[in-house]
Amino acid sequence: MNPLRKTAATTRTNSPAARCPIFVFAVLFPLLPFHHARAHDPGLSSVTIRPRPNGLEATLTLAIKDAAQLADLDEDHDGVVTQAEFARGRPQLEAIVATHFVVVPDGKSTKPESIHSRLDENNVELRLDFGVVVFSTLEIQSKLIASLPLGHRQYLQVQNSSGQMVAERLLSADRAIAQLTVATAGVATRDTVGSFADFVVLGVKHILTGYDHLLFLFGLLVVTRRFVSSLKIITCFTVAHSITLAVATFSLVEVPSRIVEPLIAATIVYVGVENFLRGDDPKGRQFLTFGFGLIHGLGFASVLREMGVGSRAGGVALPLFSFNLGVELGQIIIAAAALPIIWKLWARPVFAVRWAPTCSAAIVLLGGFWFAQRVWTN
Repeated sequence: MNPLRKTAATTRTNSPAARCPIFVFAVLFPLLPFHHARAHDPGLSSVTIRPRPNGLEATLTLAIKDAAQLADLDEDHDGVVTQAEFARGRPQLEAIVATHFVVVPDGKSTKPESIHSRLDENNVELRLDFGVVVFSTLEIQSKLIASLPLGHRQYLQVQNSSGQMVAERLLSADRAIAQLTVATAGVATRDTVGSFADFVVLGVKHILTGYDHLLFLFGLLVVTRRFVSSLKIITCFTVAHSITLAVATFSLVEVPSRIVEPLIAATIVYVGVENFLRGDDPKGRQFLTFGFGLIHGLGFASVLREMGVGSRAGGVALPLFSFNLGVELGQIIIAAAALPIIWKLWARPVFAVRWAPTCSAAIVLLGGFWFAQRVWTN
């Protein structure tokens, strides 16, 4: 071999650009939340306000793990709240909710006349009955959010006496108060623009912190060399998860998260293994992406279901559309940032020989870890 050619090859292999992929993995890989890496742990709850003949009713729905943050429901700390444990912890929970969820009609704070709670398979539901009937303004203060994990969000929905949604807000720690102007008794004016923006932002944040969705997408794109191939993959993923996001949100299809979450991890493992078997830019991969995208859409839908979207009459179309739009915007941002780098790296032979397989191996390992974790914990 020509010594000059050998020296040049060695220089290319050891250059900073050639070492870039492994450097990126070395920096980013430890930052991934291995011990809590679930697709959907967003910290979400919902509140529905509706008028009743003799007053106003507020229904608060919390995930069991969030309710256990407010009161001591898991006495033996085994991660499971039984009906017996809930019965013993219910008075404490109801007392906390009664003092930390405040309804202020016409500027006058009022306490609930009664509160009832129940535990089902996934959630704790609390119903608060207030005696107020006629008012012109309504302020909702959810002081509970401050006691829940950082980043918790609460979907507030106001309905009229017919069960139609007339106002909605997305509350958070820095926006824990919603002020509504009432047009007629028990009917609030609707802030469509603000709610639309809230759900778009929620969708963007969800995809940017959905590490398993990101790894799945990265596994698909890391072996693509052409714009057309990448466009087909992204389009098929978008169409597929939009379909199942819609049908699951409308409760036309219901698949438990204990099944969906391991399946999502399995799709990551499969993609990583296929990268080894089929090499770079495999043909027809958009069909595989579409099939697996249907599974990921079921995962996206859990966000809206946890917030109560789709479980009650009215108010589904706007959250569904705006949340999905946010997911797509986040996906476009990620692809636009990653693809130029991936294509530039493919121009270097060492990437195809060494670093593309290294990336695929990391994808398989992390996907396998998540699969085992989710099967074990579920």
